[in-house]
Amino acid sequence: MKVFINAGHDRKYDSGAVNPDTGLREADVAANVAELVKGYLEAAGCECQSMQSDNLAPTGVGRSDHADRQGLTVTETANAWGADVFVSIHCNAFNESAHGTEVECYGGGAGAKLAQCIQDQIVDSLGTLDRGVREMPQLLVLKYTDMTAVLVEMAFIDNAADAELLANKQDEFARAIARGVTDYECSL
Repeated sequence: MKVFINAGHDRKYDSGAVNPDTGLREADVAANVAELVKGYLEAAGCECQSMQSDNLAPTGVGRSDHADRQGLTVTETANAWGADVFVSIHCNAFNESAHGTEVECYGGGAGAKLAQCIQDQIVDSLGTLDRGVREMPQLLVLKYTDMTAVLVEMAFIDNAADAELLANKQDEFARAIARGVTDYECSL
């Protein structure tokens, strides 16, 4: 199986959410976890490609402030590579009290199945609050990919307890995400 891994946001242009107390940045956590996921999936026999960029949708769609870094966007790269599965890795943020894990998909079917496999692995492995699988068809990385795609919100980076997990349990998150992908592959 070919798995495209998108580490959310961009270390240079868009750090994503930031913990207000520690300065922990979503882009850094996502990049670290994505690299670990890639290693685990390759060890399991998957072919993987990864990319971190906030330049997400096909040229001319969505944000238009990326003229300085045109080239293939995240979704165009995944589509051109011919991935079977697309996994975008993120940290959530809201009001410093919200917490837990959720995985978002474009619609039902294969996307919901992959999302549930990853959701179950993270919640079971790390004991995070199960916020469920959510259909989010408006998300660019889900809307413009040609393959089964999910966006993983590992935990809330602005919540103290979740941020501690995100800072200190990145390997555990990565192993859970990789197991979720291989659970999905075995279910096909």
